[in-house]
Amino acid sequence: MWFKNIRIYRFTKPFTLSVEQLDEALATAAFEPCASQDQKRIGWVSPITGQVESSGFAHASQNYLMVCAKRQEKVLPAAVVNEFLAEKVNAIQDAEARKVGRKQKLQLKDEVMMDLLPRAFTRSQLQYAYIAPEQGYLVVDAASANKAEELIHTLRDTLGSMAVVPLSGLQQPLDAMTTWVTQQLTPENMEIGEECELADAKDAGSVIRCKQQDLASAEIANLLESGMLVTKLALNWMQGISFILDDQLAIKRLRFEDKIRDKVDDIEPQTQAEQFDIEFSVMTIELSTLINDLLTALGGINTQTASVEEIVAKASRAEADSTKVDEVSF
Repeated sequence: MWFKNIRIYRFTKPFTLSVEQLDEALATAAFEPCASQDQKRIGWVSPITGQVESSGFAHASQNYLMVCAKRQEKVLPAAVVNEFLAEKVNAIQDAEARKVGRKQKLQLKDEVMMDLLPRAFTRSQLQYAYIAPEQGYLVVDAASANKAEELIHTLRDTLGSMAVVPLSGLQQPLDAMTTWVTQQLTPENMEIGEECELADAKDAGSVIRCKQQDLASAEIANLLESGMLVTKLALNWMQGISFILDDQLAIKRLRFEDKIRDKVDDIEPQTQAEQFDIEFSVMTIELSTLINDLLTALGGINTQTASVEEIVAKASRAEADSTKVDEVSF
C-alpha cells in the first residue's frame, strides 16, 4: 500500500473526528457496485481488504487515519458506441430518406449508451488517502488533481463538510526549484537528481524535458539564463525517498528506498492487518518528516489560502451585509 504519488491538502479548521466517528460516517456511504444503468459509482471500503466490511472503513495508526475509496465505472469504448450509433443513423436515413442532424445524433448517442450500459464491463480502482490531524494535513495518493479532488469531494459529501485547501509554501515551488538548479543550492536533507522539466515563462507551449542529465551543466545553465523556469525537479531525500516535485507542490513517482522498506521487512507480521499497519506506520512517519523538510525549504506554510467553505461563508456574509444596507437606504 505504499503511496506512489501524493497531493497534500491543509485543513483550515481542525479535524476532530475520532477513528470511531469517521468509521461510522464512512459506513453510511459504503461502496455499492454499479447498477445496470449506472455509468460510475464511488464509495468507501476497508483500507486493509479493499472490500466492504461490517466495520473498519477507517484505519488508525500513530494518530494517522487511513481511508480508501473504491471507484467503479462502466467501460464503453468509443469505437463500439460509434459503431452502434452509425447503425441507428443509417437506419433512420434509409427509412425516412433524410439526413440525421447533429442534435438528433446526440440524442441517439445517449440512447445507444443507455442500451449498452447493462452489457458493459466494469473497471474498479482503489484510491487511498490518510488524515494527519496533528499536522493538519490530508494526503491523497493521486497522480492528478482531478483524481484527488474526486476523493475529497466524496469525503466532503460523506462528512457533510471538510475545510481543506491545497498545501502551499511561502515561496512558490517554481521559484524555489529554479533557484536551486540555477545556484546549485541543495535544500537541507535533500540533493538534486538528474531529471527536470523546463518551461519558457513567455511561451507556455515551450517545454524541455531533461533525463539522466547533469543539471549543473553549462547547457542547463544557458537555458535558465535564457528565461526558462524549472517546473519539475527530481529530488532525493537523504532519509531514503526519491521523487519528482512539480510547480503545484505535487509529489510524483514517489519511491521508498530499501533502507525504509527494510524497517518493514525486519518485522514478521502474522496477519494481513498487521502487515498493513506496519507499512502504514512506517510510510506516514517518513512522509511527515519529508513534508516538513519540503515546507522548510519553501520558507514555511502559506496559511493565507482560503478554503471553499471560507469563500462561500465570506460571500454569504457580504450578500447579507449588502441586503442590510439596501434595507437601511430605503
